[in-house]
Amino acid sequence: MNLTGLEREITRCRRCPRLVAWREQVAHEKRAAFADQDYWGRPVPGFGDADARVYILGLAPAAHGGNRTGRMFTGDRSGDWLFAALHASGFANQPTSVGRDDGLELHDCFLAASVRCAPPANRPTPAERDNCLPWARGELDLLARVRVVVCLGGFAWDAALRLRADLGERVPRPKPRFGHGAELGGERLVLLGCFHPSQQNTFTGRLTVGMMEAVFARAREVAEQ
Repeated sequence: MNLTGLEREITRCRRCPRLVAWREQVAHEKRAAFADQDYWGRPVPGFGDADARVYILGLAPAAHGGNRTGRMFTGDRSGDWLFAALHASGFANQPTSVGRDDGLELHDCFLAASVRCAPPANRPTPAERDNCLPWARGELDLLARVRVVVCLGGFAWDAALRLRADLGERVPRPKPRFGHGAELGGERLVLLGCFHPSQQNTFTGRLTVGMMEAVFARAREVAEQ
């Protein structure tokens, strides 16, 4: 199995009936602003550098972002923040991402999600997360150089802790708490916490450009150790 084969399997997944129904409903009804576009309407695979040392784990595709474009954080405002920070940190060749064929390239990082289908109200269930985690595990098995997982939000942090355990790496007890700048060392994977670049966080100033760039600077530092 290679990344291309894994991507093919991910995009065919129908494990979660609620998510399948919602992603396809959104793709059929569309948002008025995108009425003339073909929605992806399927699970969204990860993408990026096959030699990445940094793995970025988000929550799930946005209904009219990744679920429309077929690429995580592409075509939504959260992505505007994320890709600007990645570009400023040297992980992306351009600061914006609007479509799968827009020329974006990631360097030394790979971008994925805890849940690969757009969930209603952007709230996947724990069972849906657990159904999806094998896809991230499959990516990490193939991305042999990954050293750092940047977790965008508490949901991704919890998912990454489960991935670490699944990979045979001890998870401390009590469970390490998520926070912006939180760091959990490890032999295989180091976890770094970052507030999710949702409008709830960026509009209120809870997450600033500098805060996000600092997390990616730390990710590069750890990856190069």
